[in-house]
Formats: sequence, structure tokens, C-alpha cells
Amino acid sequence: MTDTATATPPLIAIDWGTTSLRGALLGPEGQVLEERQAAQGILQVPAGGFATVFEQHFGDWARRPGSLTLISGMAGSRQGWLEAPYCACPAGFAQLAQGLAWLPGLPWRVGIVPGVSTEAQQVPDVMRGEEVQIFGALQLAKLHSATLVLPGTHSKWATVQDGQITGFSTWMTGEVYALLSQHSILARSLPPDAVFDELAFERGVQQAQQGPSLLHTAFGTRTLQLMGRMPDDALASYLSGLVIGEELRGQAFSTSASDTPLLLIGSPSLTQRYAQALALLGRSSRRWGSEATWAGLWALSRQWPSP
Repeated sequence: MTDTATATPPLIAIDWGTTSLRGALLGPEGQVLEERQAAQGILQVPAGGFATVFEQHFGDWARRPGSLTLISGMAGSRQGWLEAPYCACPAGFAQLAQGLAWLPGLPWRVGIVPGVSTEAQQVPDVMRGEEVQIFGALQLAKLHSATLVLPGTHSKWATVQDGQITGFSTWMTGEVYALLSQHSILARSLPPDAVFDELAFERGVQQAQQGPSLLHTAFGTRTLQLMGRMPDDALASYLSGLVIGEELRGQAFSTSASDTPLLLIGSPSLTQRYAQALALLGRSSRRWGSEATWAGLWALSRQWPSP
């Protein structure tokens, strides 16, 4: 393991997802020197074109003497640059470092971070990229154990104990909201440009706790509008509260305070909604954004094995 007190060459930290590509040049203490972003996720890269895209966006960084590049996200999937097999839970920094997939035949030193897998009730679950965000948030929060929530299209709930991800679950909350709001009967009632309505959102969260299932409560979005019980501009926020509330209901929270720290990682607007919903259930939380990815990759770089 590298001595963190020793100056090191810059790290090129990259989050390469399905639809977007983000990179940061990090200094020897993990500070962000420069950031770049492009709409060139793995689905936008032609076959055999990953090295070309990398060179186009980060080649000048990679040519710096002694540079190291670590890539997290879907670039390590079967559809990505090079498949990096999943590390089974429990997984910590040591397991991720051992599972780094080093890209051969390049003039640069590039490693792809493996994802993490778990299994519950004989059904597997996986993540790619979130594991780096999880460890980054823990570094920033100076914690070794916590519950972490990563809202999004496929939300993740992860448990970390003593620096290892011991288990996690995936919730298709964002995708279900998109399907209901864009492709169901409810879409006809939802104005596309409505601003966020906090009260309607909270009502949806609370209704989700009382209702038997989202399969039932979602239809109430239509009937509240039909009967004039809720203005059109509030319906999207109400539906958002319903689906997020359903996700939280699945966590079997009690209304009493918990000693386990709860960290949210994601975009400011989305983590704010989750923080608001959690507060209704008596749970406090702390929020982190894109800085969690850079912190996680930098911390991982301090443990990398020689390729």
C-alpha cells in the first residue's frame, strides 16, 4: 500500500457510464485539478473505439509521467471496454484492488474497477460504479460503517460494516416513475414542465406508507385529478412521493431514530427529495454528490497492485 504522505503523480479518475463519460484529474492529495464531461457513454462508443475515445478526452492527462488511470462504471461491463468480473460481498478496498482489470497493449497505465455482487433469497444483485461512490462517501464522512442510499434510475441501498460492503439491494424506482409518468394512463394528467411541489411530494410519501401497494396507490394520481382534489401542477410531485415512499416502505424503517449513519449519494435535487422523505419517517441523513466518485477512486489508487 502506498504511503499517503508521499507525493504521487496525478490520478486520472473516470466514471464511464451507460450514457455519459466524466473524468477528473486529481492531485497527490486527492484534490480535483480539472474536470471534463462528454455525452459518450458506452452505448455511444463504436466497437473497438474505447481507446480512441479515451485518447480524445484524456490523452494529454495520460501522457504525464507516471500517471495512473482508474475507471469505474459500465466501462467494466460486457458491453464496455474490458469486462471486470464482480467481487462478491463482503467486499472492501482490498478486494476491489485485487480485482482491477488492467487494459493490455496501451501506452498508458489503465485499470478498470470491478463491480460488486451479492445474493439474497437465491437471487443475485449487482452494482457497477456505485461501489466507488460508496467508499468515497465513507472517506469524506470519515466513517467505516453506515447505510448508504444511491437514488437514481435503479436506486441502491448498501450496508457497510468495518469498511466492507456486506450487502445491498436494487430498487427500480426511477425507472418505474419514468414508465408511469411517460407511458401510462397517468401521463395524460402530468404537465411536463411542472415545478416541484413539496407538500404534494410529502403527501405522496405518506400515502405510500399507508397504502397496500404502489399498484393501488399509483392510480390515485389519476383520481385525485379527476375529482378535483389536487391541481395538475402538483400531480408529478405526488407521484414522485408515491414511488420514493414505496421504496422507503420496503426498508421497514421505524419512526424511532437509528444509531446507524445514513448517507445519500447522487444529484442534489434527487438526494434532497430522499432526505425530505426520510425526515418524514424520522430519519436524518447526510448528502454527497459527484465528489464521492473522485474520493473513492483516489482512495482506491492508494492500494493498487502492480499490473
